[in-house]
Amino acid sequence: MNKDSIGRADFASKVGMILATAGSAVGLGNIWRFPVTTGNNGGAAFILIYILCVIILGVPLMTSEFVVGRQAHSNTAEAFRKLGKGALWKNVGVFGVITGWFILCYYIVVSGWTLSYLVEAVRGTFTQLARSGEGKAYEELFTGFVTDPYLPVIYMAVFMLMSHYVIVRGVKNGIERFSKILMPMLFILLLLLMVCSLFTSGAQEGLTFLLQPDFSKITFRTVLEAMGQAFYSLSIAMGCICTYASYFGRDVRLVNTAFKVSTIDTLIAIMAGVIIFPAVFSTGIRPDAGASLVFIALPGVFQQAFSGIPMLSYVVSVMFYFLLVLATLTSVISLQEVVTAWLSEDFKLGRGRAATVVTVTCIVVGSLCSLSMGPLAHLKIMGRSMFDFFDFFSGQLMLPIGGFFTALFVGWKLERTLLWQQLACGQPHETHLLARILICLLRYFVPLAILMIFLSGLGVMQVIGL
Repeated sequence: MNKDSIGRADFASKVGMILATAGSAVGLGNIWRFPVTTGNNGGAAFILIYILCVIILGVPLMTSEFVVGRQAHSNTAEAFRKLGKGALWKNVGVFGVITGWFILCYYIVVSGWTLSYLVEAVRGTFTQLARSGEGKAYEELFTGFVTDPYLPVIYMAVFMLMSHYVIVRGVKNGIERFSKILMPMLFILLLLLMVCSLFTSGAQEGLTFLLQPDFSKITFRTVLEAMGQAFYSLSIAMGCICTYASYFGRDVRLVNTAFKVSTIDTLIAIMAGVIIFPAVFSTGIRPDAGASLVFIALPGVFQQAFSGIPMLSYVVSVMFYFLLVLATLTSVISLQEVVTAWLSEDFKLGRGRAATVVTVTCIVVGSLCSLSMGPLAHLKIMGRSMFDFFDFFSGQLMLPIGGFFTALFVGWKLERTLLWQQLACGQPHETHLLARILICLLRYFVPLAILMIFLSGLGVMQVIGL
């Protein structure tokens, strides 16, 4: 095990490093948000624009966090304090840690939903509802569950404890080891589900919708959606990428790693579309049905799409919600690691104690977020339920602000020699051109793109007609 400082380990292998970092990026945003966003924006034309946005927005931002994390070899808050000059820049890292904690508090609520639906799929609940023939049965199941005062909290707590178990085992024996297990399992499930989906009656129509570009539907709003999806999907500005980069070895080529992680993330999102769209088209459900697609529409879709083989519909449902659990767990682990590393290193807490503090605080706040859809629905913050407030405040405000200042920090404030050293990895002749392109993007394009994402999230772009 390589150590640059006492008690702080690097990832033991490059494969484990890439899988862990990709796992931090892969989550519900790939399997839930990406297909829905694609459905809302006309299919393959959106995917092409999205890939371009990943290259010129996502990769530079991810690389910038890699640079900061590995150079400082510290948690996100300490990394910016080491490299920053001035109170503003030193606090960018602390802001990232707080953002990660905010996201984790409400994300584990949705994570609990995925675990609950996996249990329901295993129990055969969806098959029983399909036999009942009641059109609103799936909607009533979801509404009844999320408004229940006990069950969502229990599932959320169980999910958080699963992540806690991985975190307390450390970087090498916890995060890296489980990433090597979870990520291959996720890919295997994706491949199996793709094969099943391609045998549905809507396979041809679904694949045509996904893969045939229709540029007539491209608008400025579509570009904004693609930029936003690229930004949110890669776990930028929430401390995960910077924290994981602090465990990178000095021989890791950062830009190559950013491309590999982004490729894995994008591939999983497209594979999710291949799974969902053929099944959706085979049952006549709209592909732009929104977030409810995963928890209300898809349970019934799988039953209808494979109605000729009841056992297959059962297996597909189980595999799909197991897939969601795996994708969500890798994201929760990375978010918990951000705050755990900060507490452990800055406050001198043992890793187990730091992880326990994060677990307990997230379960308490997450319980309030969960209950805000049921018994505490009357509790409002700025006119929003606690769940919606944490979702909006972290996603629409904190993430863009953090990403904006991270880009400015690396583009304008970080010493050029440090940036070149981090990008070089023994190949200095390639570095200067690469660094210049990266700096140009981080100085000008990336901040402007994030500003547009920020204004779009607040509804400003719609008001001015863009």
